[in-house]
Amino acid sequence: MRTQVVIVGAGPSGLLLGQLLHKAGIDNVIVERQSAEYVLGRIRAGVLEQVAVDVLDEAGVGQRMHAEGLPHAGFDLLFKGARHRIDLAGLTGGKKVLVYGQTEVTRDLMAARAASGQATVYEAAHVAIHGFDGAHPHVTYEKDGVTHRIDADFIAGCDGFHGVCRASVPRSAITEYEKVYPFGWLGLLSDTPPVHEELIYVNSPRGFALCSMRSRTRSRYYLQVPLSDTVDSWSDQAFWDELRRRLDPAAAEALVTGPSFEKSIAPLRSFVSEPMRFGRLLLAGDAAHIVPPTGAKGLNLAATDVKYLADALIEHFLERSDAGIDGYSERCLKRIWRAERFSWWFTSLMHRFPGEGEIAQKFQEAELDYLIHSEAGARTIAENYVGLPLDFGLRRA
Repeated sequence: MRTQVVIVGAGPSGLLLGQLLHKAGIDNVIVERQSAEYVLGRIRAGVLEQVAVDVLDEAGVGQRMHAEGLPHAGFDLLFKGARHRIDLAGLTGGKKVLVYGQTEVTRDLMAARAASGQATVYEAAHVAIHGFDGAHPHVTYEKDGVTHRIDADFIAGCDGFHGVCRASVPRSAITEYEKVYPFGWLGLLSDTPPVHEELIYVNSPRGFALCSMRSRTRSRYYLQVPLSDTVDSWSDQAFWDELRRRLDPAAAEALVTGPSFEKSIAPLRSFVSEPMRFGRLLLAGDAAHIVPPTGAKGLNLAATDVKYLADALIEHFLERSDAGIDGYSERCLKRIWRAERFSWWFTSLMHRFPGEGEIAQKFQEAELDYLIHSEAGARTIAENYVGLPLDFGLRRA
């Protein structure tokens, strides 16, 4: 098989890139090691910045997102038993975020992919990339016991943190930066109405909590837990009881509980791989970086990576210029490090760190008090939360 771009990974990054390239008339094939059902079943974040919304609209997959997504103009910070609203729209000139689950984004992109007629190979075993440091890259995989080869002009590595693409780069050509946090998030998904119309971020002496949602009838809640905990050690009742202990009295009283239909523990890490281009291999999304979910940046960073990458590839094929490809890594990384810094800061501000003692809690509460009583402080968190403009990171003459 011969194509212009092989995309490794059929998560939202790979599917979005495939859709943007297809709309520009650029042929592409997606290769994914998991089944479509497995990809669709992964539970992930659901807060979209305006930039991500705009890119999904450009890809032609925004209709259901706008019909069912929930615009949010603010969120609450809860500390010392009281809630304080961060007015995102008022502090950023009207900018908002849109709550729309990543599972639904993936579903929309899968439907668009099926309609496009572009090839997607699911359950591809032993995926390997070759020749990306030369002029003739190709990808091999096994399907139903048969080995296949796809030749291409470029390989896009959209296969996540544990994927084959970044792992195939010589260690001498790559620098990795990583911080692993000493706790995880226990997440619970339930078909219950959200406790509040906007998100609540909780700094509590018992640990962090987050009250989020996927719709007006589906809630997503998180608790900070030790990495030694397991899902089996947390019954639904134990989860609800602990969440109530971390909420303010009004929220605890309003909390509607019910059986969970998904429960999992996710470790937290900050991770960046530099650079993001290796010859004719270009990384995007979780293949190149991971952020703690506290700042709601993961899917949004992936969407902007993909936008930059799609523009660069379109420029190469349609305008015969490699300026976008040559500047791709630098352009992305400037934006990525800003988001990494915010996610690290917000995580450090809201969580209890083992061994730091009560003085750390006092420091956090003092900083939170400053943020809510200083317009400059509140604007800083609001501007970072709603996200950077799409042209941030462009080289200026």
